[in-house]
Amino acid sequence: MPSTYKLISSITVGTATNTISFTSIPQTYTDLVIKASLRGSTTTTTFAVQVNGTTITAVRRLFGGGSGSVDGDTFNEHYINQSNQTANVFGNTDLYFPNYTTSINKTFGVDSVSEHNSTDSYRNLASNLTNITDAITSINLIRTNGNFVQYSTAYLYGISNA
Repeated sequence: MPSTYKLISSITVGTATNTISFTSIPQTYTDLVIKASLRGSTTTTTFAVQVNGTTITAVRRLFGGGSGSVDGDTFNEHYINQSNQTANVFGNTDLYFPNYTTSINKTFGVDSVSEHNSTDSYRNLASNLTNITDAITSINLIRTNGNFVQYSTAYLYGISNA
């Protein structure tokens, strides 16, 4: 059965901010997807994800940089472009939240990449597990150091079986 995406909310950063928030998420879809184009105001490349106000700590990831790759357990950090990388270039991130209304522990996947004219770009694939069993009603993307800069964007989609 094909799936359909429906835009729930879009955010474009006007003034630099350390948090992008989706709140009052409707409970009418099967899954959620966030597609984001992000850039940071500092040389720190990461952001964290909060679900229903809880920061996620159980993460398994595969991470690659310009000189190799690493896998393992890590903190809740996902990659965006930083201030000292190629000007006006934003990193791309997809977050996928399956079965977000069920009463089981919530999981989500992250596929993020920072893009710039260097051999030291970052690629991150992560699987995240929460201890949250309530339906997801809010998701925050939070800069761990600095802000998301102007023109960073994030789009929240609901996915339904057609």
